[in-house]
Amino acid sequence: MSRTKQHYKEAIYAQFARIGKAVASPKRLELLDLLCQGERTVETLAREAGLSVANTSQHLQVLRGAHLAEARKQGLHVVYRIADPQVAEFFHALRTLAQTQLAEVEQLSRRFFNDRNELEAVDRHTLLDRVRTGIAAVIDVRPPEEYQAGHLPGALSIPLPELRRRLAELPRDREIVAYCRGPYCVLSAEAVEMLRAEGFQAVRMEDGVQEWQQQGLPVEKASRDPRSIDSP
Repeated sequence: MSRTKQHYKEAIYAQFARIGKAVASPKRLELLDLLCQGERTVETLAREAGLSVANTSQHLQVLRGAHLAEARKQGLHVVYRIADPQVAEFFHALRTLAQTQLAEVEQLSRRFFNDRNELEAVDRHTLLDRVRTGIAAVIDVRPPEEYQAGHLPGALSIPLPELRRRLAELPRDREIVAYCRGPYCVLSAEAVEMLRAEGFQAVRMEDGVQEWQQQGLPVEKASRDPRSIDSP
């Protein structure tokens, strides 16, 4: 192989490696997952990921350097978002690959949800049938900004920290289906645990908005009051 071709290959693979280096951190992957749900300020990302603002900023700079995220100023805050919809596709492909190839992923999930008796989750087709027939009501337990960026049609926005004080808003004669950010998000499991303790019939949905969209199913933006639940 000529020196020119070798230099070309090395240069190309070095660029590919930039992506690998950027996501070679559990916390950066968590931040990327959050950004796939919708744009966030650095402070919000820090709070959601359990990091300091300074540490979060450092991680975000790495993602930005690899062109996986981009930033804009909003008053005194810096707001981040994914750089392109393909970034979300890449993240979900990475997650799917890990789930397929690494037995530890399934083991960790099974252990977590078994401990809470929440392993079984309703699938999207069952959910659609239950909502159409008025059997179930759907709640989105993610933060409000994620709900506003996109949510399942007819879902009521009740962020997990607000759930206990807003129980009176939920129908007791219908099953409550809680969802959050996808199969590895724990917010919906915590919500179901709380609801069942309060006497509700509740289950979690494993899918999040991203999985819903990937199946070509409709997603709504928050053009109406997110606190009002649709009637069956």
